[in-house]
Amino acid sequence: MATRTNVRRSQQERTRATTGALVAAARELFISDGFSVTSLDAICAKAGVTRGAFYHHFSNKEHIFREVYAADQKELAIVVRRAFQAEQDPWDGMAAGCRALLEASLEPAVRQITLVEAPGALDWSTMRHIQAGCKEQMRRGLEIAVEAGCIPDRPLHPLTSLLYGGIGEIALDLADSTDRRTVLEDSLTELDLVLAGVAGRHAPGCAHKDRVKS
Repeated sequence: MATRTNVRRSQQERTRATTGALVAAARELFISDGFSVTSLDAICAKAGVTRGAFYHHFSNKEHIFREVYAADQKELAIVVRRAFQAEQDPWDGMAAGCRALLEASLEPAVRQITLVEAPGALDWSTMRHIQAGCKEQMRRGLEIAVEAGCIPDRPLHPLTSLLYGGIGEIALDLADSTDRRTVLEDSLTELDLVLAGVAGRHAPGCAHKDRVKS
């Protein structure tokens, strides 16, 4: 029994090592060369595996790009969550998370995978499905802010869509801009005003006494 368990664990470790090498290699090539130019042979060569090994784990180039994109979305979610949790006030945490997401969009690798390559490599429904975890994380942040009394109680699904969609558009603007830092600073200023309006405040902070009561 112990031997079978060890064999199974060893097989799982080899599988993780192979898929990890393929995803890492594919990500590097998608960033440097782009999705359309990158070939399966190039991915396999960089990962040090055969095409047979590739097809054992992935059906095609689109499949492995989905894995690369999903992994990047998970990393972005971690960045946002850490920014949220670093603030005592949940609404300040929401603002910090939004800012962290936009600032992360300036990183060349994130920009290339999530904003430049993904729209051409994946269909919109697939992208939305992969992004669902990040969007749900935002909805949960809004829910925590409501529970803490930081913002008035309201239907959270449309509010989440409005904020999440707007931030996504700003990220695309950043990707297209030749002056990303200026666009980011202008966008963050407007974001602060929008979030203050949502909360009925003149300034962020759950402790503000000038919060408008609903």
